[in-house]
Amino acid sequence: MIIRQRQHWLRMLFIWRGSVLPRILPQLAAVTGLAIVITVIHGQVFALKVPLTFVPFTLIGVALAVFLGFRNNASYDRYWEGRKLWGSILSESRTLTRQYLTLVTDTQQRQGFVYRLAALSHALRHQLRGTDPSHDLQRLLNLEVYQTLKNARFIPNLLILHLAQQLQTQRQQQQLEPILAAQMELPMAKLTENICGCERLSSTPLPYTYVVILHRTAYLYCFLLPFGLVDAIGWTTPIMVAFIAYTFFALEALSDELEEPFGTSPNDLALEAMCVMIETTLKEMLGEKDLPEAVKAVDFVLL
Repeated sequence: MIIRQRQHWLRMLFIWRGSVLPRILPQLAAVTGLAIVITVIHGQVFALKVPLTFVPFTLIGVALAVFLGFRNNASYDRYWEGRKLWGSILSESRTLTRQYLTLVTDTQQRQGFVYRLAALSHALRHQLRGTDPSHDLQRLLNLEVYQTLKNARFIPNLLILHLAQQLQTQRQQQQLEPILAAQMELPMAKLTENICGCERLSSTPLPYTYVVILHRTAYLYCFLLPFGLVDAIGWTTPIMVAFIAYTFFALEALSDELEEPFGTSPNDLALEAMCVMIETTLKEMLGEKDLPEAVKAVDFVLL
């Protein structure tokens, strides 16, 4: 996630870090270079004039802009749904911690319960990003629990099961009233729902065929555009082609990043920062003073 203050309107025009320009620069340079060559040769290829005008590009451009806008909306919906799911994970984690600290009479198991809950968010982050969760699990879980989880595929789901089993044991030992145990099942059920929602977003991308069609259309449009503009606007063709290509390429690149909100691209969600925040707030509720440091942005990017 890109974190930086809003700049002056003039400086915004030249911002490099935080834009998709580095990603699309090779394609943009290729299109602009082609436009310069076509302008120099006046749209002729081997003494043959390419019979294109700006009229078909006007019609195709409008349709392409509409479909790119639709894809960006679909990608942003996935991004915002992912953010809401992680916001709910924070909320339900705080709720479950508060309930456990105030409703369960046994004080010996508090740290273990809360640490498992903190480990859940880290485990989910690693699962969504395909990274190794061993370091975070080892520092938050005792050895026995870690050994049972280290080879599992869906560690967050098993952590929910461990939390539920601990509540069951304490209810059987009359350390938790049955009616209160039922109330504590509600945030755990919501946590399971949030985990499943994140897994759904991660495993169900936008239809690949739709992405390919838009990609091909955008690139063919931009590479053929100089032939349609050179007779109408002359030497300004490379400038207009570069501007139009930047718009289409940037929209496609941005939607591609937003489509997968749990990755590590600059415009993806800052899952590591959110996990550290969840861990910090739960440890504060335990009354601990040794808290993890907040994740800081590097080159305006928060992971």
